[in-house]
Amino acid sequence: MDEKEKDQNTEFVKEEQDPKPNYIFQKTGITKTAFWIIIAFLILITIGLIVSGMFFDAPDKNP
Repeated sequence: MDEKEKDQNTEFVKEEQDPKPNYIFQKTGITKTAFWIIIAFLILITIGLIVSGMFFDAPDKNP
């Protein structure tokens, strides 16, 4: 049988001064900057989809 890990205390975000070994994201300047860059790209993609839907609307009749 497979043995399960006994220590499963992984946290989502680690503070800068906290010395925990199990974490997914560390709260640093690089992580915060990357978060805002990703949010900006998602907003731009959403705006692009909306605008392209307005300009390239499907015709009302089939040819």
